[in-house]
Amino acid sequence: MTLLGPVRADLDAARRGVVAGGGALSALAELGVVRASWERRIDQARGECGSLAGNLREAVRAQSRSNEAVKSGFDAVGTPAAVSAGTAAAAASGTPGDGGAR
Repeated sequence: MTLLGPVRADLDAARRGVVAGGGALSALAELGVVRASWERRIDQARGECGSLAGNLREAVRAQSRSNEAVKSGFDAVGTPAAVSAGTAAAAASGTPGDGGAR
């Protein structure tokens, strides 16, 4: 939505350039109709983007919660490398480990 903000000003600047260079061409009347059409579409696009903003934010929040739940689930499960490292660290410190029992 933010990116559409300057579009109307850019469209207006381009129109001024065409009018200045076009003099009294009859096509300039048609240009006004086309410009009005583009301005309506720009406003519609900004409205559509604005209406999606809340839904997109909620989707991001839901995805973040889901990601955290998955990460927590994985963190709760010891991986073979982590278990081996823990057993090796316990053996090196003289703390009894699991004795290699499975």
